[in-house]
Amino acid sequence: MIVIMLKISVTLFALAILISLYRIIRGPSIPDRVIAMDMIGVNLISAIAAISILLKTKAYLEVILILGILAFISTIALSKFIERGVIIERKRDR
Repeated sequence: MIVIMLKISVTLFALAILISLYRIIRGPSIPDRVIAMDMIGVNLISAIAAISILLKTKAYLEVILILGILAFISTIALSKFIERGVIIERKRDR
């Protein structure tokens, strides 16, 4: 029973990723695209966790951690770019 539920959840995560991909391509604004990208990261992490449980392995846990860190950093960087126009501000000495 749990295997069936995990397979259904992986399928629904894949569907959610496809819907988010559509929002990235056809999004009306840049903030919508950033949120969709973050949503893809969260759904991908959840799908990998479900696959890890299905395969009864802990090998994917490091992948989940790295993907979570990269998704967080990319969301912060894009939000900062939208707000200020630059990601890393450099102070110039005159």
